[in-house]
Amino acid sequence: MSGYKSVNPATNQLLKQFPDHQDEAVEAALAQADRLYHSAWSKGEIQPRLQVLEKLADLIESRVEALAVIASQEMGKLIAQSRGEVKICAQIARYYARQAAQQLQPQPYASELGDAWIEYHPIGVIVAVEPWNFPYYQLMRVLAPNLALGNPVLAKHANNVPQCAEAFAQLVEEAGAPAGAWTNLFISNQQVADLIADDRVQGVALTGSERAGSAVAQQAGKYLKKSTLELGGNDVFMVMDDADIHEAVRQGAQARLSNCGQVCTAAKRFILHQDIAAPFLQQLRDAFAAVTPGDPLDEKTTLGPLSSAEAHERLIKQVNNAIAHGATVEYGGKAIAGVGCYFQPTILTGITRDNPAWFEEFFGPVAQVYVVASEAEAVALANDSHYGLGGSVWTRDIARGRRLASQIETGMVFINSQSDTAAELPFGGVKRSGYGRELSDLGIKEFANQKLVVISGG
Repeated sequence: MSGYKSVNPATNQLLKQFPDHQDEAVEAALAQADRLYHSAWSKGEIQPRLQVLEKLADLIESRVEALAVIASQEMGKLIAQSRGEVKICAQIARYYARQAAQQLQPQPYASELGDAWIEYHPIGVIVAVEPWNFPYYQLMRVLAPNLALGNPVLAKHANNVPQCAEAFAQLVEEAGAPAGAWTNLFISNQQVADLIADDRVQGVALTGSERAGSAVAQQAGKYLKKSTLELGGNDVFMVMDDADIHEAVRQGAQARLSNCGQVCTAAKRFILHQDIAAPFLQQLRDAFAAVTPGDPLDEKTTLGPLSSAEAHERLIKQVNNAIAHGATVEYGGKAIAGVGCYFQPTILTGITRDNPAWFEEFFGPVAQVYVVASEAEAVALANDSHYGLGGSVWTRDIARGRRLASQIETGMVFINSQSDTAAELPFGGVKRSGYGRELSDLGIKEFANQKLVVISGG
């Protein structure tokens, strides 16, 4: 029985299932990708590859609605948010189509040894292991820079979004990429491990859970393969006493509830200065109370379901465990009765450091609220985390915002806005949020051979 099933989390109805790829098919895909790496496609002029990315951007922009509907039906994202995800995929493809040639230009280094420079070359076949929460965007973050560079990619998508995986692969093929440039594989974790062990594979990129990241990193390390990991976060939304409370609440609620809270960089820990804590909490409660759960394809719906029954059950257990360890429910706290994987927008307070919730990532519409008396206390609390992905700081004093942002131990900080993403900005974290960066000029160089060449000055 296939492990790749498309189930609508709003109705729990099975939409479609796909057969797993057997070992013979995986070997054929790897051999094809390896042949492509050794061909002029990967090692020759960059322009043919960039033309594919330009065409891919055009195709995606022409099919926004169809692609968005697939994502909304398959993992529960609100249709407007699915459209936004599809559009940013086109932007990423176009960004690399137009910037990669410049980003990969040789970089000179001043040296007493002679004329020196770094060249950027592909390294070989890359394995990508990607999650369901942004079923197109996560794939594009790997495809676009590696296609521009010349690295073929074998992609294992999450087993609950196979239709998105198939649609994406078809788009890449239609855009003119040769066979082997991007291959979608419905495979098991063991088959992923076997691929990483193969000499023809030179790197692995994973976005997913801490457990999955640990397993992949262990296998990559064993076989001396380059890896990048993005493993989620427990991001702070820090609101100081001089902040624009109304705007902070508006964006804070959005940042916690978007994609039903299933965002790595979502606002998860709200750290409030004591002088504004009461009005902020009341307004946040009002904002949560105003949401409308329902069908993700209905434009009036403002809260969709969690992505799967498994995700739903996990969040219920997490919230109940937090409460059992002393957390107070300020709002929500329970699954929404009826069909589908819905959960109430929830606000938890009174979480102490001995509560497991203090260090856990809640992948759902659950906000943790903490109150502090000073900047120093806010920073200390922000950094008392196993994760270090992103964060948000709210203050009218930009110098203060800069100072706080510099002290927060994360890969990204946004001042006076919720966390965001753009093709031209690097994305990634520290601590258990992983390592490496995707997007921007940094992303295209993660799996490049940064080769030094020196012409002797003597």
